[in-house]
Amino acid sequence: MEKATSVQHVYDLLIKMNHQWEQHQQRESMTFLEEIREHFDGMTSLNMTDVHVMDCIGRHEPINVTTLAQRMELSKGTVSKVSTKLLKEGWIRRTQLNDNKKEIYFRLTPLGKKLFLVHERLHAEVQQQLFQFLNRYSSEELNVLKRLLSDGVDLLEAMEWQNKSLESRDI
Repeated sequence: MEKATSVQHVYDLLIKMNHQWEQHQQRESMTFLEEIREHFDGMTSLNMTDVHVMDCIGRHEPINVTTLAQRMELSKGTVSKVSTKLLKEGWIRRTQLNDNKKEIYFRLTPLGKKLFLVHERLHAEVQQQLFQFLNRYSSEELNVLKRLLSDGVDLLEAMEWQNKSLESRDI
């Protein structure tokens, strides 16, 4: 097969995979949120951003708004909005460290910890499925895949940086 044809074929497969991945993510999110509602007697209005903020808090507690925003790659404003909702609904609580009474930190409440464990279990199941899939490939094939994915991430980050640069120039 000619290189140009192979490149076109890889491109077509990436587009198809991206579309299928988006559909899979939507189904997984809906299924996950439905399972959360079942575990918590339908008392939750959480979305996936809320759940992932709680996951980050659970993994790094105590954590402040700035660090949470950095780790989540969200704005401080978005994190503040989400954390206000999570505080109001009883998923997280505010704390202060003994040596720093000024700064506010977040921790999970017992209810939040329960949700954190459900989320962690579901992620472990997905990870196990992906590992089973990847185990079909040899070490050499996995190295090519790692290189492809790493280069792809670099490309997307460069494109994002370029877009932000253009946006700031237009302002």
